[in-house]
Amino acid sequence: MRNLLNFLLNYGYWILFLLLEVASFMLLFRFNSYQGSVGFTSANWIAGHIYTVSAEVSSFFKLRSVNHRLTQENVTLQAENKALREALQRTVSEVGDKAIAPDLQKDDYSTIPVHVINNSLHLPDNYLTLDKGAADGVAPEMGVVGGNGVMGIVYMVSEHYALAISLLNSKSSISCKFKHSDYFGYLKWKGGSPRHALLEDVPRHALFQKGDTIVTSGYSAVFPQGLMVGTVDSIADSNDGLSYLLRVQLATDFACLDNALIISNDHREEQHALETKAQQVP
Repeated sequence: MRNLLNFLLNYGYWILFLLLEVASFMLLFRFNSYQGSVGFTSANWIAGHIYTVSAEVSSFFKLRSVNHRLTQENVTLQAENKALREALQRTVSEVGDKAIAPDLQKDDYSTIPVHVINNSLHLPDNYLTLDKGAADGVAPEMGVVGGNGVMGIVYMVSEHYALAISLLNSKSSISCKFKHSDYFGYLKWKGGSPRHALLEDVPRHALFQKGDTIVTSGYSAVFPQGLMVGTVDSIADSNDGLSYLLRVQLATDFACLDNALIISNDHREEQHALETKAQQVP
């Protein structure tokens, strides 16, 4: 109480001055229209500024809870995105396998899923190493296809691995035809670009054009008819001028191989035996 009295005695004149100033301003703004409008506008500006500062301060202290909520939502969205990507990849893989290999659903063929664990691109004879072998039912002369098209033919097998001749191999020669006709030729790789091979011995009377799709002909026991091989990229004449020589853009990108299917023709031995018997007939 004594401190309060001392404060009032020491600063009483200043307090009285401030009270009179407030009273005078109140009388000025109340009984003068111009000053009253100025004072009202100023008061609104000050109040608005105070409210703005107050809102910014309040918003700043709420950022922690908002950030925590957003972090939780972000984690949830990332998990959902990952699940959707995996589902999409499974769907694309399934649809792709059916799209490039429509005849694999027949009873004559069975498939063995494999992974390509080694691959070469720029050698004269390129091979694919696969992670399954004789123990899994893999045998020589079985076809190998990927999600985009034909990849090669199994050449040698061990107990748990297989070595396949890639399409990018000088020994490779696959009977192919046009998707919308029965004109056929033999696909061979002469080196150079790993994205292109040559379709030889296409007859001069064959009807086709640039961009046409090339598929397997089915004229062997290795591949069924209709597997995707590539598209016609350019057209030229053979060296003797008796047939066409087509440059084919391969559907399979051999620079990035992963999953594949080995195709087994369940009646291959029977077909081979019959063809061998026919060759022995005088």
